[in-house]
Amino acid sequence: MSLAVLGATGSVGASTLDVVARHPGRFGIFALTAHRAAESLLALCRVHRPRYAVLSGIAPDRELERTFSAAGAELRFGAAALEQVVSDPRCKVVMAAIVGAAGLGATLAAAKAGKRVLLANKEALVMAGPLFMSAARAAGAELLPIDSEHNAVFQCLSGNALKSVARVMLTASGGPFRSVPLETLENVTPDQACAHPNWVMGRKISVDSATMMNKGLEVIEARWLFDVPPERIEVLVHPQSIMHSLVEYIDGSVIAQLSNPDMRVPIAHALGYPERIASGARPLDLVFLKSLSFERLDDRRFPCVQLAYAALRAGGTACAVLNAANEIAVEAFLGGRLPFTAIPRVIRQTLEEVPVREATDLAAVLLADDRAREVASALVMARAA
Repeated sequence: MSLAVLGATGSVGASTLDVVARHPGRFGIFALTAHRAAESLLALCRVHRPRYAVLSGIAPDRELERTFSAAGAELRFGAAALEQVVSDPRCKVVMAAIVGAAGLGATLAAAKAGKRVLLANKEALVMAGPLFMSAARAAGAELLPIDSEHNAVFQCLSGNALKSVARVMLTASGGPFRSVPLETLENVTPDQACAHPNWVMGRKISVDSATMMNKGLEVIEARWLFDVPPERIEVLVHPQSIMHSLVEYIDGSVIAQLSNPDMRVPIAHALGYPERIASGARPLDLVFLKSLSFERLDDRRFPCVQLAYAALRAGGTACAVLNAANEIAVEAFLGGRLPFTAIPRVIRQTLEEVPVREATDLAAVLLADDRAREVASALVMARAA
């Protein structure tokens, strides 16, 4: 099976290649991509020997081309090269693991090319859910979710008719600030926000977990992936991160998916689907765990979740605005230019200031994204002044 890994140098990319290495002969690496991490990408190429490598954030460089060629990979440059490799008929499966809006174009191109898309880039559905799903259906693409929560829902649905679903419950650990005093949140540092108690993730995703915006984005993603209206999607805080999501049916049955918090579990599920293949994750020992606990979501502590629901209800380009404002606010927080508690304030103000338009095509979505980034950046600068 010929596989392209978009975002190969990130945490999901590393987990994907770990699973692939456990099954020699089953998968062939067609392409590996990174934004600017040339040395890290080169090291991966020397191990996995892809046909192509792509550096989407670097201008053409002859010396780099020669270096990658010696490792057996043809190096391409720029965002357009991402779309070229995923559209190549020799590529059958695409792991879409580029973080943020930067992954939208290539993920959409993979869907339009009718590939099996392993969807770790939630922004493709957050920003352009109806457009993305329509393109996937038209091309006959197969979408397999990689987020642990959506992969869990996919497994819990297991062929059951959506009309029989009463609720989809997405679980959330609550991140590092689930129980700290609210008055202390103003002064938390980026390192504290990135110290997730259960998962090892990149810094942007870790901050999204700390604010719970990641869960808000997952609500939007679930709405489009599973065609479930937002009023039937709930967020449930589950600190142990063992039960990854649940589906309640109209007959009163509840089906849940459990595993240790290890991204290799959903990745292996999607890579092997419909078969099950070894992931390398530690088996779950329920006796050792002894208990699992659940809590209602605290909207005062995690206002970003309700902002996501509001954007979803507003429709059109509102979710693209939400995502762009969040990316700008999180970047400013990580750069020391914005306090942690100002992240949802910047997002709320941006949603208020940027008009919602019809998301008729990708150009309209990208225009809203650009405008939201301008407004959010100005709000950050005003707070820093």
